[in-house]
Amino acid sequence: MNILVTGSKGQLGNEIRVISEQFPQHKYFFTDVEELDICDKNAVEAFICGNQIKCIINCAAYTGVDKAEQEPELAFKINAEAVENLCNAALKQKVFLVHISTDYVFDGKKDNPYLEYFPTNPISVYGKSKLKGEEIILKSKLPALIIRTSWLYSAFGSNFVKTILRLSKENNRLNIISDQIGTPTYAADLAKVILDIITHHKLPSKPEIYHFSDEGITTWYEFALEIMELTNRNIVVHPITTKEYPTAATRPQFSLLSKEKIKHDFKIEIPLWQDSLKECLKLIVAEQ
Repeated sequence: MNILVTGSKGQLGNEIRVISEQFPQHKYFFTDVEELDICDKNAVEAFICGNQIKCIINCAAYTGVDKAEQEPELAFKINAEAVENLCNAALKQKVFLVHISTDYVFDGKKDNPYLEYFPTNPISVYGKSKLKGEEIILKSKLPALIIRTSWLYSAFGSNFVKTILRLSKENNRLNIISDQIGTPTYAADLAKVILDIITHHKLPSKPEIYHFSDEGITTWYEFALEIMELTNRNIVVHPITTKEYPTAATRPQFSLLSKEKIKHDFKIEIPLWQDSLKECLKLIVAEQ
């Protein structure tokens, strides 16, 4: 199968590139905006047709949660309009789409894990733009997987883990939000699940939404504590509330995703977030 991976220089795209070596039966086309601008519908169609693409894994996204509040048009252009370009081209060429979405499509006002069919109500521009992308795929009736994930991190790119490691070198005390609840996701775990599903399982004939994160529940504060413990950094990590750390975009207070559907349908086992964090930190520390 010829697989197009968009946004290949991001966290997930890079992890798919690494994991793809375990799935050599496919031919991969790794692109970022320099090779393929998914906001250009003609370029998208020409690339998919010219390379006989049979599956698209769309990792391209506008992910600047706070910046999106000042750049809503750009956020919607990349997270919604570009998704429509992929959908239209995929429909014409009979291509399967895997699209990555986010826990930020929810408002975070529940206190039990979000199931796929729970009502969405994004409270940020970023969340609204990602939801619009989902809605475009659902309306298209294209054979597709929409995978919502949360708190993504990796040895690649910028993320919470790398930020905490950097700040812990520059400071002897960190103030970390302790009242936002969810689960970190190691991008390598998500990459492996995506390639396993499209390689070994019967794919849906219409759009289906799934949730994926690593197992367990935590806060940003506890996440930071675990990073410090695993890297033997002896600094003070102090819990603060969301109100004490105002940001341009409002985050969901509770965004725990239920993974029961993806575990049941594709018979996958998901590691605990602490175990995956250990694996990622080994790679990050080895590179330093």
